[in-house]
Amino acid sequence: MTIKKLHRLSGITITLFVGLHLFNHICSINGAAKHIEIMNLLRHFYRNIFVETILLAAILVQIISGLTLFRKNRKTTVTNFDKLQIWTGLYLAVFLLIHVPVILIGRLYLNLETNFYFGVAGLNTFPLNLFFIPYYSLAIISFFGHIAAIHSKKMKRTLIGITPNSQAILILMIGFFNTTLILYGLTNHFSGVEIPKQYHILIGK
Repeated sequence: MTIKKLHRLSGITITLFVGLHLFNHICSINGAAKHIEIMNLLRHFYRNIFVETILLAAILVQIISGLTLFRKNRKTTVTNFDKLQIWTGLYLAVFLLIHVPVILIGRLYLNLETNFYFGVAGLNTFPLNLFFIPYYSLAIISFFGHIAAIHSKKMKRTLIGITPNSQAILILMIGFFNTTLILYGLTNHFSGVEIPKQYHILIGK
């Protein structure tokens, strides 16, 4: 199997999980309790040794193959969507390389419940949020941007009068909208979340 095929297969696997994960984050608009409730339901599907092993393997393949393809293709990109694909792919690889180990350290070393409060501690603490807000925002936008770029290449049909390129732009716009929506929820409607004491180790308190 070629690197491109491995990258595509691992990407589809990760996209299924990320879709659930982002939906879960959108649920935070209704409060931390609702976010945790939905997360506990979704964990019946993905928090087991079988699914987690597949997901972690897919992430490892995605990072390695993504960085390989970036080195190979970065000098041959022509269109704006080509450039969007490789640069969003690079950001997602770096994000996963940081984000996944942090989650595992939180679970296995710090013995913390990696729920809503684990994820939002940095987003709701100044000055850490000066880093975490763009860090998370760029990850979500890069996810949609990567999909948009691939869609622009693979899609050949005009749908209800919308060309493939316009469809890709629409996907990117949905990404920006969802990023705003998620930040709105994860920051308690931009008014801030009070972080429980057990998570203060994450924010240096």
